[in-house]
Amino acid sequence: MNLRPDLAIIAEHVAPGARVLDIGCGDGALMAELRDSRNADVRGLEIDPVNVSLSVARGLSVVQGDADTDLGFYPDKSFDVAILSQTLQTARAPDAVLTELLRIGKAAFVSFPNFAYWRVRWGLFWGGRMPVTPALPVSWYETQNIHQLTIDDFRAFVAERGITVEGAWFLAGNRRIGDTAANLRAEHAVFLVRG
Repeated sequence: MNLRPDLAIIAEHVAPGARVLDIGCGDGALMAELRDSRNADVRGLEIDPVNVSLSVARGLSVVQGDADTDLGFYPDKSFDVAILSQTLQTARAPDAVLTELLRIGKAAFVSFPNFAYWRVRWGLFWGGRMPVTPALPVSWYETQNIHQLTIDDFRAFVAERGITVEGAWFLAGNRRIGDTAANLRAEHAVFLVRG
């Protein structure tokens, strides 16, 4: 398994044989891993036509679509797990996307870059400009990230909506770290939530 660290965490925690929808599935790397190692029934939704082609070339069932507009076509609880990996911050209406995610899936994985990571804070404080980091690799004018969020923002968001957090994992670079001061120390976060 040669997955991005947040995807590897998700892959470890998907039950064998699960029905999975990967929203913003990219080139299908996670879907292929879940199909091959977990015998999961995987489907994908991806906005980029090049990534759709790459996924289909892997033998995956992926349709071109937009998380902001196309999730309403899926029936309630039609998947055991819905995945939104590093896509929430690119959505025009992240609250609506998360609501749809939890309607479609019995549980959902959400991963995102943490804008409160200490290196980001440090870059803003000393440089006075939007930082470019491994987790936020492009300049502000090139990024697809339109809703920067922090781990504490996400925790408050789900608490306000009565969404249950069943698991949370944090990454500094490619290394997992504990929950202590994760909002400051973690570059990425992965949450398992249930509505």
